[in-house]
Amino acid sequence: MNAPADIRGSGLQEGESRYFNREVSWLAFNRRVLEEAANPAHPLLERLRFLSISGSNLDEFFSVRVAGLKEHQLEATEHRSYDGRTPTQQLERISEDADVLIAEQQRTWLELSDLLGKAGVEVVAPSGLHAKERDWLRTQLSEQILPVLTPQAVDPSHPFPFVPNLGFALVFSMVDTADGEAVSEVLMIPASVPRFLRLPGQQSRFIAIDDAITANLDLLFPGFELIGAGAFRVLRDTDIEIEEDAEDLVRHFRSAIKQRRRGRVIRLEFSSGTPSDLELLVREGLGAEHALIAESSGFIGITDLGQLVEDEGHPELRFKPYTPRFPERIKEHGGDCFAAIRGKDIVVHHPYESFDVVVAFLRQAASDPDVLAIKQTLYRAGKQSAIIDALVAAAEAGKSVTAVVELKARFDEEQNLLWASRLERAGVQVVYGFTQWKTHAKVSMVVRREGGTYRTYCHFGTGNYHPTTARFYTDLSFFTASKRAARDAAKLFNFISGYVPPKGLELLTMSPVNLREKLSGWIDSEIANARAGKPAAVWAKMNSLVDPAIIDKLYEASEAGVKIDLVVRGICCLRPGIPGLSSNIRVKSIVGRFLEHSRVWCFANGARMPNAKARLFISSADWMPRNLDRRVEVAVPLENPTVHAQVLDQVMVANLIDNEQSWTLDGEGHYTRVDPGKKPFNLHTYFMTNPSLSGRGQALEGKKVPKLKLEQGG
Repeated sequence: MNAPADIRGSGLQEGESRYFNREVSWLAFNRRVLEEAANPAHPLLERLRFLSISGSNLDEFFSVRVAGLKEHQLEATEHRSYDGRTPTQQLERISEDADVLIAEQQRTWLELSDLLGKAGVEVVAPSGLHAKERDWLRTQLSEQILPVLTPQAVDPSHPFPFVPNLGFALVFSMVDTADGEAVSEVLMIPASVPRFLRLPGQQSRFIAIDDAITANLDLLFPGFELIGAGAFRVLRDTDIEIEEDAEDLVRHFRSAIKQRRRGRVIRLEFSSGTPSDLELLVREGLGAEHALIAESSGFIGITDLGQLVEDEGHPELRFKPYTPRFPERIKEHGGDCFAAIRGKDIVVHHPYESFDVVVAFLRQAASDPDVLAIKQTLYRAGKQSAIIDALVAAAEAGKSVTAVVELKARFDEEQNLLWASRLERAGVQVVYGFTQWKTHAKVSMVVRREGGTYRTYCHFGTGNYHPTTARFYTDLSFFTASKRAARDAAKLFNFISGYVPPKGLELLTMSPVNLREKLSGWIDSEIANARAGKPAAVWAKMNSLVDPAIIDKLYEASEAGVKIDLVVRGICCLRPGIPGLSSNIRVKSIVGRFLEHSRVWCFANGARMPNAKARLFISSADWMPRNLDRRVEVAVPLENPTVHAQVLDQVMVANLIDNEQSWTLDGEGHYTRVDPGKKPFNLHTYFMTNPSLSGRGQALEGKKVPKLKLEQGG
C-alpha cells in the first residue's frame, strides 16, 4: 500500500511519507529497551535483564517480521509498506539499524560484565579459573554434561545435522592424530543444557558452556588435534500459515508446529574468528544461502544472559521486592468477589494489585453451588495456570464451562493445544474460534442463581489470563455485574462459538464488527466539538499505533484543533508535531520497571480534560489493522464514577506526567529521554505506594491519595 501522495499544506517535504516505517519504529522501541540496560538508575542485574530482553525481542523480530519481508523479497512481490518502501528497501534499512543495535548490545554487555564482576557476579574465561575450579569443571562436564551432548561428523555419509530455531552449536575442524585424517564436527548444545555453569564456592562465578567445552575438548574428542573452531546460532522463520479450508484446525496446528522447527533460516550468526571454511560448511549444510549472515564481536545469544539474572542471590543488585495488594473492598466482603462486584464495579490495576483476584473470582465460581455456567477466553495462559485449574475444577463440579482457546497465539500454540486437551478431558466445552481471525479479547463471564433469578458477573481485561506476566505487565481488570455487559458478553461468546453475528450491542464495541467504525466516530465527535469552539481532546494509551486510516483520522483531528496526547510504548507510525499535519499531536513512550501493556482510550466529550463526562474505554486492542480487522477484540466503556476517576484521573494522568521513564517522539522519528527536572515523577513508584480508588474499601477511604495534576491541561 502506498502512502497518500498529497502533502500540500503540511510541513512534510516532497517525497516524505505521512507515516513512519513500522519495522524501523519497532527497532527504535527495542533501542529504548536497550537504553534501560545502560541506565544507572537501575540495579545492575535489572540492567542485565533489560539487555537480555532486548536480545529476545530482536530474535522474535527476525524470525517473524524479517522472515515475512524475506519471503516477499524472494517471491519478488511488489508489496509495499505504508510508507511506500519495497521489501528489499525495508530489509536494507533493517539490516543497517539492527547491526548498530547489535553492536550496542555487545558494548553494553562488556560494560555490564565489568561492573557485575566488581559487584560479585563474574563470568570468567577458562584462563581465569582456579585449579580447584578446573578440576570441578572437568568432573562436571564428564558426569553431567557430556552424556547429553552428541558430536556429529559431517562427511558424505553423515549429512549436516538439523539445527532448530534459536539453536546454538559449536563447529570444529580436527585431525585424527592416529591416521592424520581431517574431520569436521558439529556439536549441538541442547536447550536443556544451561548456557552458563555456576562454579562452586561462595562467590557468584560462572563460565559459559561453549568456553567450558572448548577448553576441555580432549574429554569429547580424545586423540584429535584441533585445527579450527567456531560457534553459530540459527534463527528461522517461525510463522505458521493458516489454511482457511483446513478440515481439522487442531490437526493442522499440530502439523504446522512441527514444520515451524524447519522454517527457512533467516539469520545465521557466527562467533568472531570462525574460520571461513567452517562458515561455508555451516551455510551450505543449513541451506542458508538467502540468510542474513553476521559475525558477532562478542557474546552470541544475548537473550541467554537472562540466566545470570535468575540465579539466586545478590538482592542488592535487583529491584526492591514488591508485593501486590489484594483489593481491600473484596477483603471487606470476606473474600466474596461476587458480593463486592454486586455492590459496585471494580477496576484492578495489575501488577500493583494482585492477579490473584482474577483467580479468586474463578475459583469462587468453581466452588459456588449457585454458579451454573462459566465462559472464558484464553489467549495466553502460561505454563502453570491457576486459571486452567479453576476451569477444570468447575467442570468436574458439574458446571457448564466453555473455554475459547486461541490456537493462533504466536509461540503459545503448543501450550494452548495442551491446555485444550486437559480442559476437554475434564468436560469443558472447548471452542477454537475462527480460522481467519484470532480471538484476542480478554473476557470471562459467570452465571449465578440469586434469589430465584440469574445474575451474570463479567471480567474484561486489557491483558492475558497469565499469572506470570501479570506480575510485571501493567494491565487493567474490570469487574461488573451490569446487565448490559452480561447481554453483550453472551453475544460475544455466541459469535465465537456459533458464528452468530452480535446484533444490537448495548455496551461493548467489538472488532471486526464495529470497532473501527466506532473509533473513527469518537474521534469525529472531538473534531466536531473543536470546530464548534468546545474543548476537544483525545488521550490514548496502547502498545502500538500502525493503522493508516486511524492515523489519518488523528491527523484530521489535530488540524481541526483537537489536542491529542498518545502514550505508545512500542511501534508508532504516526509522525507527531508536523505543521499542517499533526501540530496538535504529542507522542511519548514509557519503558521502565514494568511493561506498559494496558490499552485506554479517552475522549474529552466537550469539556476540558480530565473531566467526569469524558468518554472512557479500556480495550484488548491496539490501533493496528490486525486488531481492527482480523481479530476479535472488545472495547468496554467505564461509566461508574469511581472507576472512571481511577482510570482517567489516576492511570492516564500518571502516564502523561511521568518524566522518569518517558521518551518523547519527534516528527523525524527520533526519541528523546525526558529530563525529570526539579519535579521528578515515576508512575510505577506512584502506583506501588498508593491504593487505587475503586478497590481500596472503607478501611482505606481516609488514606490520602496524592492528587495528580496535568499542568498542560487538555
